[in-house]
Amino acid sequence: MTLASFVLKNALRNKRRASLTIVSVAVSCALLVTLLTLQRELTTPPESEAGARRIIARNKVSLMQPLPYKQLAQIQKIPGVKQVTPFTFFGGLYRDETATGWAQFAVDPLRFKDLIIEGRISGGSYEDFAKDRNSCLLGRDTMTRYKLKVGDSIKLTGTFYPVNMELRVAAVYEGTVDDRNCFFHHTLLDELMGGWGTVGTWYLCADSAEVVNDVISRINATFANTSAEVRAETERAFQLSFVSMFGNVKLLTGAISLVVIFTLILVSASTMSMAIRERLRELAVLKTLGFPRRELAGFILAESFALSGVGAALGIGGAWAFWTKMEIVTFGHLTLQKLTSGFVPYFEVTPRIMGIGATVAATLGIVAAITPMITMARTSVVDGLKTLD
Repeated sequence: MTLASFVLKNALRNKRRASLTIVSVAVSCALLVTLLTLQRELTTPPESEAGARRIIARNKVSLMQPLPYKQLAQIQKIPGVKQVTPFTFFGGLYRDETATGWAQFAVDPLRFKDLIIEGRISGGSYEDFAKDRNSCLLGRDTMTRYKLKVGDSIKLTGTFYPVNMELRVAAVYEGTVDDRNCFFHHTLLDELMGGWGTVGTWYLCADSAEVVNDVISRINATFANTSAEVRAETERAFQLSFVSMFGNVKLLTGAISLVVIFTLILVSASTMSMAIRERLRELAVLKTLGFPRRELAGFILAESFALSGVGAALGIGGAWAFWTKMEIVTFGHLTLQKLTSGFVPYFEVTPRIMGIGATVAATLGIVAAITPMITMARTSVVDGLKTLD
């Protein structure tokens, strides 16, 4: 019998207990990986290289307060500004949905083309979109989700604005960090609102990433002490401002993760302690045969590592497979976007997160073996032989 087979036989001596331990470790590791991934998705918005050049300017008082359209001429004159377009969030509901998981924005199509640098048109024609005021540019993910095609009509029921939209899909885009959104003509929204002459925000692109901070300062200074002061910030800073509305997400997910880890340690340590107490007589026999304490401790540590390792592999691998294939293998058309009402469109289990899960499992294997190793070391041969199996 080899040492590996000896450890394996001891680990699987009580198959029911070993199976329950492996399942407990697997479920806990899967939950831990899910929590860490959720934290990453909520606190680290996706960013493209082109996004480093983009700026969003909103009303300094509140995002809900509009800005006058006449600011456009002044922004265009600011050095370092390559292009600027109105960028007004419509927030409509599609079909009979109570929560539509993709956003709609009113833009100037001729100006907007210079801002989606990383995007590409994969269906229809952008020129068609620019010419037809009643058309829209729709993301590939939304097209696929609703099985739409170029030329189809989509109806949006207004929520923030007391108007409804009926738009024809003229072009399809993909290749951005979020291929779900819908863009339509700002002139259409302005007309339906009775020529209101305002915008929600301004969306800008700087000449280069190096001049972004200077452009932001100039924009803020241009409209300082006016009736519509603005707050300009990078696209990423604007995204993170929404994350801050959820409170301290890292603290919440971190606290839950610690509870999961603590529970996992208790379960594993209890399992290993029971397993060793049942085998104290055998360990005493091994001591009489000349096995030193360090080798016996190694057997216990290897057994603990084996159970933790198998459970971690199943849990981490299962979590990765489940969340990676969630958008491919649907369960009754139940996708991640539907589960979260579009709030979490992506759920990428990164190698770093899987590495953290594996590290936790390895640490668990060590911690769970400490008490049993101490018990083995303190038990004399005589006391061990008196123990009943």
